[in-house]
Amino acid sequence: AGGCAMSHLRKVLADYLSMRRALGYKMDQVERRLRQFIAFAEDHGETHVRTVTALAWATLPPGADPIWTHARLADVRIFARHLHTLDDVSEVPPDDLLPARRRRTTPYLYTPQEVADLMRATEILPKTHVQATYRVLVGLLAVTGMRIGEAIGLDCDDLDMGGGIATIRKGKFGKARALPLHPTTVAVLQNYLLRADRPGPSGAPVLLSSSTGKRLRYSNVQPTFQKLLNHCGIVPRSANCRPRIHDLRHSFAVSTIADGYRTGNPGSRLATLATYLGHVDPKHTYWHLSAAPELLGLAGDMLERHLAGEA
Repeated sequence: AGGCAMSHLRKVLADYLSMRRALGYKMDQVERRLRQFIAFAEDHGETHVRTVTALAWATLPPGADPIWTHARLADVRIFARHLHTLDDVSEVPPDDLLPARRRRTTPYLYTPQEVADLMRATEILPKTHVQATYRVLVGLLAVTGMRIGEAIGLDCDDLDMGGGIATIRKGKFGKARALPLHPTTVAVLQNYLLRADRPGPSGAPVLLSSSTGKRLRYSNVQPTFQKLLNHCGIVPRSANCRPRIHDLRHSFAVSTIADGYRTGNPGSRLATLATYLGHVDPKHTYWHLSAAPELLGLAGDMLERHLAGEA
């Protein structure tokens, strides 16, 4: 019976993952958690999803953070909804079980000087090509607002040097978009690709390459970026505001919105920025408004000018 239950649950999981991935969802973490849940359910002799079993698994280990347990149960809940349409037996855990309010991490907004310091700090890294790679990576993230995965996923063919366009082929939810680049950014990328110390065979497809000529891995980029932060003396501003490489994207967004306020046309700038950043929902772009006191001040100044004009 255990073997049948295992094959049934795992087969349904495989179909479920294939369907979700076809819709553009990246399911790697979800797949790992659901496989863990299914193993737990099988150990308890379950042939279908039961709320009590899902709750027992989601709350492991004892004392786990509510955000963690909420996310684990949510993964099972969505899977159970799919399963329930097939067998009409599996239970769907109620939405109000393990509620948790997710708190956004406060973005660390880098100053232009800090970005310049980080790029200069790449001199502490071994090998001149590695130094150049991380210098370009930090600069590219700062001036385009790309996600780190999008930047390290770029191939040379994704760059149209003549037109000054970088194409993100596999953004979040599998969406592609084209990013106009400033001529100075294009020049830096051209010089980087022409470096004599660039490893690997001539014409290698990867844009930002490691010391072996392969694509950068996030698991290596993260600790390297931390070394640069430490060298520059860039430290957390609070327990909830710690400098991360992703905050280069936040800094780009806030700077762009601030420029929109200074030119007196933030609305059109926000719409363009949402597309440029690859946001599916504009609310994710508007959230940046509350990320920096400077933006709230600029918004207040614009409102005062507007009200003064009406007086």
